[in-house]
Amino acid sequence: MACSANLPMISSPNPNPNPNLKASASLSQSSTSTKLHFSSRFSSLSPSPLSLRCNQTLIQRRSGGRAPSVSPTLVVVASAKPNSLKIMISGAPASGKGTQCELITKKYDLVHVAAGDLLRAEVAAGSENGRQAKEFMEKGKLVPNEIVVMMVRDRLLQPDSQEKGWLLDGYPRSQSQATALKELGFEPDLFILLEVPEEILVERVVGRRLDPVTGRIYHLKYSPPENEEIADRLTQRFDDTEEKVKLRLRTHHQNVEAVLSMYEDITIKVNGGVSKEEVFAQIDSALENLVKQKKATAGSVAI
Repeated sequence: MACSANLPMISSPNPNPNPNLKASASLSQSSTSTKLHFSSRFSSLSPSPLSLRCNQTLIQRRSGGRAPSVSPTLVVVASAKPNSLKIMISGAPASGKGTQCELITKKYDLVHVAAGDLLRAEVAAGSENGRQAKEFMEKGKLVPNEIVVMMVRDRLLQPDSQEKGWLLDGYPRSQSQATALKELGFEPDLFILLEVPEEILVERVVGRRLDPVTGRIYHLKYSPPENEEIADRLTQRFDDTEEKVKLRLRTHHQNVEAVLSMYEDITIKVNGGVSKEEVFAQIDSALENLVKQKKATAGSVAI
């Protein structure tokens, strides 16, 4: 999808080969009163000591406790494209993360990793982790780190994520989760926060419906089903009631500022209350400039 016209572009960084270079810029668009601020920061592909220890433990578990015959670094370091992106996107329930993730992954070919989907899959499977997670989700509370962090880590370590780059959707949701990911060696190039007024969020959630046959999400007001047959089989997620969404929003607001403090130098804030095309146009502009910066940095290092 092409970026809308008249969007100001962020200037490319000074091609200084210094690997510790920070390139800061700001992007604003008066039509949506949105101000985007970010600073690109590129880290080494070398794994942290903690990530090596975690993966060595993982290998030993999978080999029945025997010491691995290969170096644990082989589990962490993959053949990543030099310009692959590592993106996190966050926002309250119904802020539009799913729609924007579809548009982002379609254009930039990133691996979409949704922590919520990982959790719901566990709940649907009736696993022990799923039963524990459901208790917290029904109360509008965050699922404990020990249930989620390892699922996310394992997905980000899979070869497709390492090669293509990844888009982590809706995670981390607390400072402790962000700290756990950082200690495991996962840091984004960019953190995207979608901001939407609460009254709009509640309306979006309460009217949301799922087609269990196709997996498509409908909205009774904004995106109604095409016919009565589809309408009759639509279901509502157990946590998509007004009472539960308000609990989730309260939890989100309590934790989002702490998360932002971990990524303040690489955060862009986007007004998610406008059309999906306008939202994506601004995200797209930031990502295009990030790709240009990574190419410039890679070219400088190569020289």
